[in-house]
Amino acid sequence: MKLESDFIFGRSPRGLTVAYLCLGALFVLATDLAVVSMVGSLSTWTPVHAVDGWLFVSISSLVFYGATAYQKRRAAAARRELETSNQQLQVLSRVFRHNVRNDLNVIQGYTDLLAERVDDERSRECLETIRETTDDVVEISEKLRVIEDASPTPPSGRVDLVEAVREAATGVDRTDVSLTLDAPAEAWVHADESIEYPIQEVFENAVTHNDESVRRIDARVTENGSTACLEVSDNGPGIPADERAVLRAEEETPLSHASSIGLWLVKWMCETQGGTVRFETTDDGTTVRLRFDSVDNS
Repeated sequence: MKLESDFIFGRSPRGLTVAYLCLGALFVLATDLAVVSMVGSLSTWTPVHAVDGWLFVSISSLVFYGATAYQKRRAAAARRELETSNQQLQVLSRVFRHNVRNDLNVIQGYTDLLAERVDDERSRECLETIRETTDDVVEISEKLRVIEDASPTPPSGRVDLVEAVREAATGVDRTDVSLTLDAPAEAWVHADESIEYPIQEVFENAVTHNDESVRRIDARVTENGSTACLEVSDNGPGIPADERAVLRAEEETPLSHASSIGLWLVKWMCETQGGTVRFETTDDGTTVRLRFDSVDNS
């Protein structure tokens, strides 16, 4: 399908117009011959019929040329804008991930030095707030790096989803977390090693954004024919409706945006693996479903 699109839309407006003229003239000629064959006599057909048809094709070809030339210019302008936007995003990402992170490391270092020298509790609380804030920004830069380094091409390898889930579950296995995992011995899916990032993010979100005294996480891996699904449920406050709407619309605005890049990481990284993600929030908590294409491990 892509080759067919390039064959048509990759040509110049003049070339498309010439092709339209040739096809239109042939169509007029074929139509006239068909009429003559049905009538069975040339007496009812005159050159005026052909002239009318060719005149219509000629005039419409001018309209066709104008429309294609206009769309060609619009497409070229949109392509230039897209290239400029991509360059700007790459620069911003690089500056944020390297320059800003280096500055944050300096802030963290001085924060640790000050923490050893202050005695009053209020100052220690302020320094701890600074430390936590810088840690959050550094974590965001790491997630941006994961997203930026993700390959846009569909994965060609295979990964055991159950093993990836067990690894992620180990990272949140704490005394204040009640974790259950229901999974088969293995479940192989079309993916590469970067599948671990969205899975880890789902488990970490279930713990981080949960103020319950005992954070409950129920994870389950199921296989259904050509797909394998990871379902993670928690007893947290849930994802706000406006944030879920942003993810569905795939667009943020000043008044409607996700509070964390982690949700975007889950969505984008799942889709680069050929999978899908669904969020469901109820009064009992949040359920996240990651679905991937299964592969036979034979």
